[in-house]
Amino acid sequence: MATQERSAQQQPAPPAPPVPRAVVPMPVPEGADLEHPSLYFNRELSWLDFNWRVLQQARDGRVPLLERVRFVAITCSNLDEFFQKRVGGLKQQEAAGVLSLSRDGRAPAEQLQLIRGAAGLMHQVMTETWEKELRPLLRREAEVVVSDWAGLRAPQKLALSRWFREQIYPVLTPLAVDPGHPFPFISNLSLSLAVLMRHAARGTVHFARIKIPTSQGRWIRVEGAFARHHYVPVEQVIQANVGDLFPGMEVQSAHPFRITRSAATGRDEEGAEDLLEEISEELRERRFAPVVRLEVDRAMPLEVRELLVRELELSPEDLYETTGLIAPADLTGLADLDLPEHRYPAWEPVVPEPFQHEGETEDERNVFSIIRRGDLLLHHPYDSFSGSVQRLVEEAADDPAVLAIKQTLYRTGSSSPIVKALLRAAERGKQVAVLVEVSARFDEANNLQWAEVLEDAGVHVTYGLVGLKTHAKVTLIVRYEGGRPRTYCHIGTGNYHARTARIYSDLGVMTCDPALGLDLVNVFHFLTGYAPDQQYASLVVAPRDMRRVFEERIRAEVETQRAGGTGRIVAKLNALDDDGIIQALYRASQAGVRVDLVVRGHCRLRPGLPGYSENIRVRSIVGRFLEHDRVYCFGNGGDPVIYLGSADWRRRNLAERVEAMVPVLDPALRARLVHVLEVALADNRLAWELAADGQYVQLHPSPGEPEVDYQDTMMREALERSRKGGRPWELAEA
Repeated sequence: MATQERSAQQQPAPPAPPVPRAVVPMPVPEGADLEHPSLYFNRELSWLDFNWRVLQQARDGRVPLLERVRFVAITCSNLDEFFQKRVGGLKQQEAAGVLSLSRDGRAPAEQLQLIRGAAGLMHQVMTETWEKELRPLLRREAEVVVSDWAGLRAPQKLALSRWFREQIYPVLTPLAVDPGHPFPFISNLSLSLAVLMRHAARGTVHFARIKIPTSQGRWIRVEGAFARHHYVPVEQVIQANVGDLFPGMEVQSAHPFRITRSAATGRDEEGAEDLLEEISEELRERRFAPVVRLEVDRAMPLEVRELLVRELELSPEDLYETTGLIAPADLTGLADLDLPEHRYPAWEPVVPEPFQHEGETEDERNVFSIIRRGDLLLHHPYDSFSGSVQRLVEEAADDPAVLAIKQTLYRTGSSSPIVKALLRAAERGKQVAVLVEVSARFDEANNLQWAEVLEDAGVHVTYGLVGLKTHAKVTLIVRYEGGRPRTYCHIGTGNYHARTARIYSDLGVMTCDPALGLDLVNVFHFLTGYAPDQQYASLVVAPRDMRRVFEERIRAEVETQRAGGTGRIVAKLNALDDDGIIQALYRASQAGVRVDLVVRGHCRLRPGLPGYSENIRVRSIVGRFLEHDRVYCFGNGGDPVIYLGSADWRRRNLAERVEAMVPVLDPALRARLVHVLEVALADNRLAWELAADGQYVQLHPSPGEPEVDYQDTMMREALERSRKGGRPWELAEA
């Protein structure tokens, strides 16, 4: 493959204040072997550093204003999930007295201490970004005013108080805490008001909790305002009128707070006799799981804080103060305002050029005739999901020649067109088999519901394998042609989810290659039946073969380097934490192999360490689309070997999940993937480079150097492919 030379001209000059660093690695002692903890970043802190890169989009003046607001909301949602999953798991380990160390040599208690400091700073910067920068900008540049109650005029307060009595007052349920009323159950991530009051006659002090209703939205429109959009948070309206709920009491304070519960329940899939019952039990347990974080208004009185900490069984370190808006995840409601001048330019995914041709006969027009002409590479959201993958499943459901449809569903939408097509296929008598991964974190309830609907329609539903999560993204269609069955396949990196296909960057291959078709038949036999020793001719499947194949390919690049000095590895993935892969990459670097990794999220490999990884460069791309694809390219002496599929280089993907990677054999498709990787490596607008000390630095073009925006380039090239056909990079040169 053509090499992308490392540009010394890209200057580390962030447009906003420098990004803090959560990861602080240990110094590498002289002569350390590849197992030494100093050669690895901490996984949890590395994830926090990824969230800093997300938050930096909100601080970057080059990003449209409402999108900056959205990035604050995304940062908050990410942090919520981090506390539920990662902090919850560490606190569980700490409580159980776990003494084993993380790969970078830290005990659970030390990791929690580091996380509290880093997350506390992120919490503060996130809130200040909204309160001190974006909120004033919204007023000044977009005529969107978000007021505090104290900033409203008297007539506006009067109107909102009337609205409170009519719309909110009947819905509220104040819950008192006293000897006759125990401390109430508080649901995960719910916003509450802590009210301290004094009995006017007896002089006794009492506490009550009020759950803030946000099902109708958090932003209450202020009528009679001069701005185009004027809002106040619903909790402030309740806070200002809370005395109406407690006649005869003197309200002394009322302050918002929010809790986060652990999602780490310690479920034992390996020993589960009934996986569905185990998942259902986990969902019940999660509602009552331990609290791991308490967010409070900084003005909340000390006695109220102490009561909450005591009743929620927390330590003072689990309390996070906020000056301003608690839970800015709800800013999504403002980011969705119809103000196109303050949002990214609209992007409509392009129907890929092969799918635009109209044949003379019905058989020539269908999706199967298109696939028979040659393998297809799809890159969403640049290529249309509905015009390609969704079309494949929908046409298969309606095609009388189709005998069977088999598919894995990891996450899907609430009104999924894919599921509707599968239901229609089953109703028309086709054999439909679906692997529904019911243990997909935070989608369990949704997946259980869809599985029940599919079963009721006669679909053969399998609920995953005990001890192995099925994360592969594959579809198999069996069609009767020429007197025998013929297989059509889609193997991809993303979930079959129509909504996220518009905002997640994912790759996929459509093919009717018979060897791959047989491999997918065998994958589904493995998933739905008993075939632990299943064989695959072309597809690479985890946990059976994937680690071995990747490590063999890395070793082959070492041999290529020793033979001719052209060893080369380029990979684009979501996260990297597997010890075996990291050590193989270190050995490749020591042999002189040039390694470029585009890792969106956390990365435990330390690049640029003399004697270990000086030939490894790690980048991260963060932009309007979430980079979700996984593609691995091995130089192979100029004849690249490329795989794409569902697996990251993480231990869980290689050892604990069913994953599928497809080798890309068509020369044109390989050339396009090489080009995609080269543009990602040339990016100097969205890309961040990771240093050996854990610091990420955003790249910028130097004076006179053109700006390369990877995602913008992919959009432009998708339009060019659609208009002209062929390869846009060749067309541009012509």
